[in-house]
Amino acid sequence: MHDRKYIATARRTRWLAGLALGALAAAAPAQAETLQGALAKAYENNPTLTGARAGQRANDENVPIQKARGLPSAGVQGDYTENLVKPGNSFSSPTRLITAGGQLSVPIYQGGAVRNAVKAAKYRVEAGQADLRATEASIFSQTVGAYMDVIRDIAIVQLNQKNVSVLKTNLQATSDRFEIGDLTRTDVAQSQARLALAEGDLRTAEANLIASRESYIKLVGEAPVDLQPPPALPNLPASAEDAVAIALDQNPDIDAANQRLNASRADIGVARATRMPKLDGTVSGSYTNFLDSLASGVPGVAVAQTQKSAAAGVTLTVPIFQGGGPSARVRQAQAQTSQAIENYVAVERDVIAQTRGAYAAWQANERIIAATEQAVGANGLSLEGVRAENSVGTRSILDILNAEQEYLNAEVQLVSARRNSYVAAFSVLAAMGKAEARDLGIDSGGTLYDPEVNYRRVKGQIWDWADDPKPQQVATDTKAVPAADASVPPSVDTALPR
Repeated sequence: MHDRKYIATARRTRWLAGLALGALAAAAPAQAETLQGALAKAYENNPTLTGARAGQRANDENVPIQKARGLPSAGVQGDYTENLVKPGNSFSSPTRLITAGGQLSVPIYQGGAVRNAVKAAKYRVEAGQADLRATEASIFSQTVGAYMDVIRDIAIVQLNQKNVSVLKTNLQATSDRFEIGDLTRTDVAQSQARLALAEGDLRTAEANLIASRESYIKLVGEAPVDLQPPPALPNLPASAEDAVAIALDQNPDIDAANQRLNASRADIGVARATRMPKLDGTVSGSYTNFLDSLASGVPGVAVAQTQKSAAAGVTLTVPIFQGGGPSARVRQAQAQTSQAIENYVAVERDVIAQTRGAYAAWQANERIIAATEQAVGANGLSLEGVRAENSVGTRSILDILNAEQEYLNAEVQLVSARRNSYVAAFSVLAAMGKAEARDLGIDSGGTLYDPEVNYRRVKGQIWDWADDPKPQQVATDTKAVPAADASVPPSVDTALPR
């Protein structure tokens, strides 16, 4: 008899494990969603991520903007003048004239300002690309959390529904035994109270499920439909030390902080250029046509009605005194570099703490799962024993109610631990810099977004009319997505005894 009870409890534990990872019908539904599918939709449609990509494209433009300061500039100008009133003592002033001119200016030496500004802009492009990687990992982490939250909350709703059903059966049995004088009014009241509390817990679980589904919709852009158990995570480290070593080498936040430090150092060179000489070359020309309105002032003497001029030269500007402004800018840039150095150390500390904390949470939840699986089995045997002892009069109704509550608590804890373990393990990957689309095999239906493509496109662009197409919305909105509800699929084994 004991062996049969143990086997039945083991079956319940295996069922609960499946419930914690999805607990849906045995046959996969036609509209089932996988974790990779959800991540792919978030990758394509999440507005935070698509907005970050647009922000990085704007960041790319700082390189050609800074390069333009060191390139030649050319312009033309045209004027038409009509002299409505001539001076009284002027006999040769034209009545009207047209003037056209042009100028070419060539920066020859800018004290290193352009070179260092371009260098700083390039470093900030690299920092922005690292930030984009971090944003992608953050969205994926949130999506994994929302995906697992929905699975967990579906399981918890199912467990609470089953508990309410069991307590209703208990209350009916208790009422029947009260009618024949086998139990007291106290036993009935205890059963009624426990059922009322269980129904309240069920409402709370349903509200949590609705909130989880809405969070999923916000991140993915679609309602969660028949979420399938997630796959095993790749590249998990063997120890916290291994995780930290990889994180220090590949975490995008550290990479971004390092590139911003390099940019700050280049900014010092930009500031120092403000007190250096500058040399510019210029070429200019003009043409004036008086439209046959210019007179010589001497009868019978004609004058030319057009004038032409051209000039070329260089301009040397040597700052002598600027009120201390240049040195203030240098000191400011040096202080900002010191700040960037300290920020790098702070980011490195954060990454180490985040990695170690996520690894510890993952390992702790793995141990919690093992312990809670034993607790589920033990509570299942205890509940069966209490029921059997109640049938012979050695246990009270309250003992049964308490045993059922402990069994439910253990089941819910196991469901939560499985969710927490998976999310913590993914957080370890994110801290290590291995939670991006390229690492997870995300198939977005096309080529993955590469920010380097846009940078290569614009970094050498010198044409003044090379605009991009009119901006369009990329992310999908969720106005048409129906509001989430608390409906759940039938549990795997509706006949599972409690």
